[in-house]
Formats: sequence, C-alpha cells, structure tokens
Amino acid sequence: MSQPIDQDAPPVEPGNLVFLRRLVTTLTATMIVGVAVIVVLMVLRLQTPAVAPFPDDLALPAGTTLQALTRGPDYLLAITTDGRAFVLSPDGATVHNELSLRP
Repeated sequence: MSQPIDQDAPPVEPGNLVFLRRLVTTLTATMIVGVAVIVVLMVLRLQTPAVAPFPDDLALPAGTTLQALTRGPDYLLAITTDGRAFVLSPDGATVHNELSLRP
C-alpha cells in the first residue's frame, strides 16, 4: 500500500530553483552595493574645491604673445609664440624663471 500524501507539507523545490534564487539575491545585493559606491564616489568628488581660475593679467615681457598656459602645484607655466617658457607665481604677477625652448 502506498502512504497517504500529506497536504500540509511544503513542496520540495528542485535544486536548480534554489540555486537561481540565491544567484538572483546575490546579484541584487551586488547591484545595490555598486550603486551605493558610485553615489558615494560622486558625492566625494563633487565636494572637492574647484581650482582657482587663471589670472587675467600675467607678468610677461612686452611684445610677447601667449600660446599656452598651464598650472603646476605652486606655479604657472606660460609658453609664448617666440619659443620661450616663463615660470610664474600662482597669481601670475612674478616671473621666477625664463626658459628657451628649442624647435
């Protein structure tokens, strides 16, 4: 004789279904953590102070034309069209050094 079927017993899930449920849960948690990390990084990045703009007036010799200007940690570097480079103070008021560039 066969045994009676228990109507109150929970159904047994196949192994593949258990694996898929765990996989989806893990991937959901990974996505939530990833989005949280991206948001935190964006907030931290946007809170950094902006770099001061370049000064309007630079202490370049008369008759020189500025070709390029770049900022270093504590200096400005101005390149002129006549092949010279000038190391300036961060405010652009003082020339610290003049370099001749070879073509």
